Amino acid sequence: MTAAVEKSLALWGMEGAAARLIATRENQVYRVDHGSRSYALRLHRPGYRTDAELWSELQWMNAAAEGGLNVPAPIPSASGDFLHVAGGVQVDVLTWLSGAPVGKTGEDLAAADRAGLLHGIGREMARLHAVSDRWTPPEGFSRWSWDRDGLLGENPVWGRFWENPSLTAEDRALFLALRREAGAELQQLEGKLDYGLIHADLVRENVMADGDKLQLIDFDDSGFGFRLFDLATTLLKNMREADYPALRGALIAGYLSERAIDLAALDLFIVLRSATYAGWIITRMDEPGAADRNQRFIRSTRTLAQEYLARKGIQP
Repeated sequence: MTAAVEKSLALWGMEGAAARLIATRENQVYRVDHGSRSYALRLHRPGYRTDAELWSELQWMNAAAEGGLNVPAPIPSASGDFLHVAGGVQVDVLTWLSGAPVGKTGEDLAAADRAGLLHGIGREMARLHAVSDRWTPPEGFSRWSWDRDGLLGENPVWGRFWENPSLTAEDRALFLALRREAGAELQQLEGKLDYGLIHADLVRENVMADGDKLQLIDFDDSGFGFRLFDLATTLLKNMREADYPALRGALIAGYLSERAIDLAALDLFIVLRSATYAGWIITRMDEPGAADRNQRFIRSTRTLAQEYLARKGIQP
């Protein structure tokens, strides 16, 4: 057990509790067993988020939990705070959710009721958006924005995808054309699209099933954005499924069962979501498996960009 973990447990009055590392990527996540309950202790990657951003994420998760969503709820420390710095590391504690992820990206969806699962994800996504719209963020709330600049500006949230070093000259021209045309379309749509707080990463690994209950986890990428971006994220990760049209229809039907949304620009956000991954991987090229992921992200974006531009009658 590291010194940061020991200091964190003391802040939450859990000295001597068993802590086991279960995940490490952007954050280190430990399962903590204390008394008759279990918790998730998160040690955040230094420099990745400001204190204000993490505090804001926890405030929103708390509001979502209070609004009836099945999400990890922040646990206040002995001092009543959700966030602390222990041993130079930002730390927080969340409720532990039982169950398992509904699937893994890159593998076939193994759910028995595939359409039912996507319907449920759409429903929970819409409930999250509805709860968020009823909630007023507190003063000092700070999260990044997946707006036009956050997707296509000079410094996008996840990097300049059109400068991915693995792009061929043809791909670079294609990605620049995508950036130009999509940017123009988004500019025309601004003020007309549903916009607010979004999860921004509802992939299979971040939806957990516990029996019939679906739980949304990992709000690390959450912020302000177009609500279609959440739908696009889930759809993008299911496009390789043979029954994708049925899964797409089920996700949308689930969403519409709880909340109305204009779907006219959905395909635009699917290609934009794909492009964000080609930007995200740029600073992670040294990670295990990054080369394969990078090529997969580029291929996906290439295909979707070609289709998007072809619909507009544009040849890059």
